[in-house]
This record gives sequence, structure tokens and C-alpha cells, in this order.
Amino acid sequence: MNDKKKDNPTQIAPAQEKQTGRRAFLHRTGIAGAIGVAGVGGFLTLGSPASRATSTLLRGHDHDHDDDDRDCKERDQKILLAAEIAEALAVTTYTNIIDGSPFFTRLPNDDQGYLVAARQEEMSHYLLEQSVTDQPSPFKSFFYPKNMFEDAQTTLNVLVTLEDAFIAAYLVGVRHFSTSDLRVTAARIMGIESDHRTLARVVAGDVAPQDGGPIQNITGIQGVAEPADPPNNNGYERTLCWTHIEQALAALTPFADITAAKAAGFDVSKSFGFDPFTPKLPNPLGDFISFTGC
Repeated sequence: MNDKKKDNPTQIAPAQEKQTGRRAFLHRTGIAGAIGVAGVGGFLTLGSPASRATSTLLRGHDHDHDDDDRDCKERDQKILLAAEIAEALAVTTYTNIIDGSPFFTRLPNDDQGYLVAARQEEMSHYLLEQSVTDQPSPFKSFFYPKNMFEDAQTTLNVLVTLEDAFIAAYLVGVRHFSTSDLRVTAARIMGIESDHRTLARVVAGDVAPQDGGPIQNITGIQGVAEPADPPNNNGYERTLCWTHIEQALAALTPFADITAAKAAGFDVSKSFGFDPFTPKLPNPLGDFISFTGC
């Protein structure tokens, strides 16, 4: 590939280099558990849309049991903050495919349109979750395997791997969120991540010959090369047997923490910054509207 074409990486912050792998990653993401109820009551302005959503969504089941209520809020907050990290990573991934991958410009227009729309959707998910936690992602830049954004096979393998992880993570939310509104919201987002996984596999067959296409097989998070045809090869979404959000965080660790990235053989000579923006969804009928699902 053309080495002169850059992905606009951000420099690795010295503070990030001092992190110590998975333990540090989980500690940083555990901020949500540490602030827990304080984050719900103290970090939001009473009467604001975010505080009203939070008071409804993170209230727990039984107000007569304060300990149960606190546990529910802390668990919900942890899952939501993990989802924010995942969405920030997703936005960063799609942005750099669109802006920096040579093979992107040689894809058919409908494939390019999918990738552009997916970026908008992931940003919308991030902002929705941030409106509830009232916290940004604790990670602002990410690492990737070598040849990411340059080699089409590597890029699509990683993209499907991430979508596999996002699907399983939102299913953890469906399993553990304390309110029905949050569970339905997690399911609604999970459905979009499933769309993205399938469409990423559609792209494989449209990769130009000069970029190594058409790509016949895609390797996702389970480490098995699966035929790209048919792209929709799931009868049921894969849970990956994840039952706790810490399992999702462990899978994301190499993308966010330099020590874990080195251990995984990722390229740590550069990191790619998360650059938030105001999304525009493709169709107003697909907008969020409300937490009640209407």
C-alpha cells in the first residue's frame, strides 16, 4: 500500500503509556462504579433532559431497598460507560476507513454509503449513552493491529471482530440492565450493530482486485475464518457466552490500552483519536425518539 497516505494518527499521550494493561483499563472503566449513585445525583443538573432520563432509567426496581437500588444504578452505569467506549472505538474505526483506507475509494457506491451511514449511527449511539451517564468515554484514542486501514482483509477482519463484540456486549445489557427501557434500548442498538456486521461482510465480495479482492473469508472475534457468502450467516446473534460486562471490556482492552496493545502485537507506533461530531441519521423514521421505544 502507499506509505505516503496517512491515517491522521494522533500522538500517543505520555500518560497513556504509563497505563499497565488490562488491570489499568478495568480500573479506568471502573470509575462508573466508583461514582455510582453520586454520578447520578451529583454530576447532573436537576431538571435537565439528561437528569430526567437518568432518574427514570437508573432507578432500580424497588425504592424500599436502597442497597438494591444502589447496586442496580452502579451496574447500569458500568454497562453504559463500557458501551460508550465501544461506540467511541466504532466511530474512530469507521472514520479512518472512510478517510484513510485506499480500498474504500474503490468500493461500489452502495458499500461506501453503508460505511458512511454506520459512522453516523455509531456516533448517535455514543451521544445517547453519554446523555445518560453524563460522562465522556475515558479513552480518547485507540490502537489497531498492524496494516489496519491499509490492508482490506485486515480491516474487514477487525471491523467484523468489533461488531461481534458490540453485539455480545449489548446482549449483556439486555441480560443485566435494571429497567425495561434500558433493556429495550440495548436491544435496539444491538440490532443496528448486527446490521453493521452483515454489511461489513457484504463489502468483502466488493473489494477490488488491486486491493486483494474479492475477499472470500472473514475472521471475526471467534478466530475462525468464515465464508463471506452469505453475509447474513447467523440464525441467532452470538452471545460469545459473555454474561458480565467485564468480559466485553477485556476484549476491548488491546484497542484502548498501550500495554495490552503491545502484548497483542498491535501497532503502537501511532494511535487514532476519537473525534466526536454531530451525527445525521439517514432517515428520520430511524431516529431514537424516546427511551420508551416509541
